[in-house]
Amino acid sequence: MDYQLKLSGLEAIEITRESNFVNIGERTNVTGSARFLKLIKEDKFDEALEVALDQVRGGAQVIDVNMDEGMLDSQAAMVKFLNLMAAEPEISRVPVMIDSSKWEVIEAGLKCIQGKGIVNSISMKAGIPEFVRQAKLVKRYGAAVVVMAFDEDGQADTYERRITICKRAYDILVNEVGFPPQDIIFDPNIFPVATGIDEHRNYALDFFKATKWIRENLPHAHVSGGVSNVSFSFRGNQKVREAMHSAFLYHAIQDGMDMGIVNPAMLEIYSDIDKTLLERVEDVLLNRREDATERLLEFAETFKGATKEKKADDEWRSGTVEERLTHALVKGIIDFIDQDTEEARVKYGRPLFVIEGPLMSGMNVVGDLFGAGKMFLPQVVKSARVMKKSVAYLTPFLEEEKRLSGTTHQAAAKILMATVKGDVHDIGKNIVGVVLACNNYDVVDLGVMVPPEKIIEAAKREKVDIIGLSGLITPSLDEMVHVAKEMQREKFLMPLLIGGATTSRIHTAVKIDPVYDGPVVHVLDASRSVPVASELISTQTRESSKARFKQEYVTLRADHEKRKEAKNYIPLAEARKNKTNINWADVQYVKPTFTGRKEIINYPLEEIRKYIDWTPFFQTWMLAGRYPGILKDSVVGVEAQKLFNDANTMLDDLIKNKTLQASGVIAIYPAVNKGDDVELFEEGQDKSFATFHFLRQQNKKAANLPNFCLADFISPERGKDYFGMFAVTAGLGLDEWIAQHKADLDDYSEIMAKALADRLAEAFAEALHEKVRKELWGYASNEHLTNEQLIDEAYAGIRPAPGYPACPDHTEKRLLFDLLQAEKVGINLTESYAMYPGAAVSGFYFANPQSKYFGLGKIEKDQVEDYAKRKNMSIEQIEKWLSPNLSYDI
Repeated sequence: MDYQLKLSGLEAIEITRESNFVNIGERTNVTGSARFLKLIKEDKFDEALEVALDQVRGGAQVIDVNMDEGMLDSQAAMVKFLNLMAAEPEISRVPVMIDSSKWEVIEAGLKCIQGKGIVNSISMKAGIPEFVRQAKLVKRYGAAVVVMAFDEDGQADTYERRITICKRAYDILVNEVGFPPQDIIFDPNIFPVATGIDEHRNYALDFFKATKWIRENLPHAHVSGGVSNVSFSFRGNQKVREAMHSAFLYHAIQDGMDMGIVNPAMLEIYSDIDKTLLERVEDVLLNRREDATERLLEFAETFKGATKEKKADDEWRSGTVEERLTHALVKGIIDFIDQDTEEARVKYGRPLFVIEGPLMSGMNVVGDLFGAGKMFLPQVVKSARVMKKSVAYLTPFLEEEKRLSGTTHQAAAKILMATVKGDVHDIGKNIVGVVLACNNYDVVDLGVMVPPEKIIEAAKREKVDIIGLSGLITPSLDEMVHVAKEMQREKFLMPLLIGGATTSRIHTAVKIDPVYDGPVVHVLDASRSVPVASELISTQTRESSKARFKQEYVTLRADHEKRKEAKNYIPLAEARKNKTNINWADVQYVKPTFTGRKEIINYPLEEIRKYIDWTPFFQTWMLAGRYPGILKDSVVGVEAQKLFNDANTMLDDLIKNKTLQASGVIAIYPAVNKGDDVELFEEGQDKSFATFHFLRQQNKKAANLPNFCLADFISPERGKDYFGMFAVTAGLGLDEWIAQHKADLDDYSEIMAKALADRLAEAFAEALHEKVRKELWGYASNEHLTNEQLIDEAYAGIRPAPGYPACPDHTEKRLLFDLLQAEKVGINLTESYAMYPGAAVSGFYFANPQSKYFGLGKIEKDQVEDYAKRKNMSIEQIEKWLSPNLSYDI
């Protein structure tokens, strides 16, 4: 039986023994965030959503929501906020923790959330009957639960009380209620230490011991807690608090604590804590001395932070050649790689021995550090660059040796990777390839827009062990299914790995796994690629791994079917009656300065640069956190700053050398709403010349919440409103630039260039949208927003695009491109409606101040039939393009 804790919002996460610590965002809690409380009290729920969004972008894997405040209607506030969260796709992708001391608030929240959340919390303080009643309801709602170490006699504050209460609660939940043990999360109470009260001296140590006991004696249960409580005695002394949190987590995680409410901004890197401070903090936490509290208090008063002696940068050059190669690989230093490689070649006698010896030893160190979370992706990519440079130096010697003896280097396995037909995006694929290559895998990269027959032919020719498919746009999902069917037809048995932004475990389980008998695995990110690949090629684990993945996906499909049955949808006609309520008589219309089409050629990159949103840039490199705070993050801050500096150096060069060109096109036309469609007119003409088709939400909504459709934001009265559209790119010249980096064997610069081109394209879209709002259309001519406000979309109006959650149909992009004549400015569409160059953005402009982004969600067959008729397409064609949004199977 599968005993892994599985949670989900729109996306699923699985918490296993191998998972990293799960960080629970705490700022959407009225008891812990003054800003959040103020916004909720002032009924500014839309602004309060930004607090949740900040946490998701900052790396929180679960969002804790608490509305317990004396002057609030906690139940109403919880319901309203959770419903608003559910309408924001970026927030609702993560699971929700419903946090309240009032059961009625918890139950109201459980009725709102989608996916599988966590109840925080229940306990035995009101007696066993009430505990059992609440647990049964939590189980019925399908949530996991936090169980406090609290009974009729009060909170557990000793080791013995903690384990006694937790054991008693566990036995009741598992044996009497039938609660899944993996869905039980114990909070054994984190209390302040160093308070001066003798009874408090063992608080942290008892928590560690209780955590270890729970993980060893209560099978499959988890442990959580609020870490900031431990340092409460040192409020105002940030340095000491950060050290206490980090040291506490270090010991708690070692003993089995696998999730918790932690503010990443209040953590010091454990290994970077001043040694004297660390010693005194751990004396307190572990109760190692009678005078531990006094010594820490004394040191806290005088602590100013020890300065580190700066060692000479070239001290490492005095080591052995093996040590120097390892250092160069770990640090990403290429300056001496040729001479060190030559020295190693002479010493080892054969180039093959250099690769299999010191180079692979060094890369093993890199792999171990990355796997342990002590190196980050940008560093790994730099390591790969060093490895490639070294191997390139050895290549002529290898070829000569092969000519003479036929001996070649034996890789761990050969993996074929490809971005599927119709899709041009490959940054994520390239990153995975680098990580695999760093771990001794031979990577055969077929590039982008690769048709199935080429994948099949290359797999046979290269005799690969694994195939990996990548894609960013929704149509790529169907293409992956097609490739899997072709692999089945060819009687392939090798593992198939699936990855990319639009892919998911549930899509892989429901659509891809059933059509292929070989192992199929969804790989969430680059960090998971190596352990998954290793499992699937090892003679010891491949059969058991295949069976485990197959069974896991069978279970996911069954769960998917159950969830579909439980979903509550309404007929399209009813959804249309519940459309967005806009009082058009009060709308202030603004006539644009022009109508028709306008090209923007060679827009200044130095101007675009000012509009860059850096947060997604760091996410590309798997560094979690929001800019600019990430630059000072206690975990990734140092590496983030280095990456940021490298990016800006490259930006300086590409602007100076005019390496890339940014061009675009916009168009604005008179428009009118026709149901769920928007009709466009030439100025002064009575007959429409084009119609855009949109889709409407069909999930049953809470009272006063509409079933949104983008067409709702255009006036139904002729001659009043306008509709805009755009397409921009910052990728003109990118292919030639990338070719240079490939020739230099420089993965780091190649990925950096693509990531920057993507950011510049998005920044161009942001800059142009501002110009439209303030000048070209002018409906917000008095707008004065900071770049941060622009990133947070504080402006009037929206700019969604085909493929966005609000309008997921990519086929509308064809009409968009035809009207814009986007090809004239260098932007084209593939047969799957991906834009080329990949560093491109397109979409629509809505000016109405009530317009907002939303997620369409699932739609019913009646809307599919209606939509097909409106678009003059077959139902089968519509179902193909909208398959991720269908509430039924096809």
